[in-house]
Amino acid sequence: MLIVTCAIIIDRGKILICQRGEGMSLPFKWEFPGGKAEPGESGPAAIVREIREELQLDIEVLERWAPVEHAYPTFRIRLIPFVTRLKGGVLTLEEHLDARWVSADELHRYDWAPADVPIVRQIEARAGNFDGLSQ
Repeated sequence: MLIVTCAIIIDRGKILICQRGEGMSLPFKWEFPGGKAEPGESGPAAIVREIREELQLDIEVLERWAPVEHAYPTFRIRLIPFVTRLKGGVLTLEEHLDARWVSADELHRYDWAPADVPIVRQIEARAGNFDGLSQ
């Protein structure tokens, strides 16, 4: 099973979502950005590093949510979501095709990678709780 971290990055009541590139698995699907932890690296350290490498953003981890497990046709994934706050940096896409800051009530408009769908539902259920996280 592939273990991957992802960030729900909050800034000014909006959430950052990223679109996978044409050359990636699940091309053009939307996801919460992240990646795999290196050997011996904690989940929070991994997500901070991955977001810095992929998006040139600095984040602060606020909360870890329960992992989501999903079976794709050729692999299984355990996706560990972290609610984070944007601390700085300039958004630069190193791997993704597109990125957007959206409100929780806009998330349903996007074509999500299947493993991210349960996280979208959790965000929609908790939408009002994100407003104060960008201070």
